[in-house]
Amino acid sequence: MARPQMLKLPEVLKEIGMSRAAFYRMRARGMAPKLIKLPNGQLRCRRSDLDAWWSSMEETAA
Repeated sequence: MARPQMLKLPEVLKEIGMSRAAFYRMRARGMAPKLIKLPNGQLRCRRSDLDAWWSSMEETAA
């Protein structure tokens, strides 16, 4: 079974074109893509979760 692609937070920020501060504000409001916190404290986002988030943003904008 293949492992899901995991993106580092800087990769996510680059893809969505957002600063870290703006992303954390959006996350505090519950509007950011789902993140996974690793035992070492780093954050990761599954590619599938980011794609689902993009889709939900398209639906709310329409």
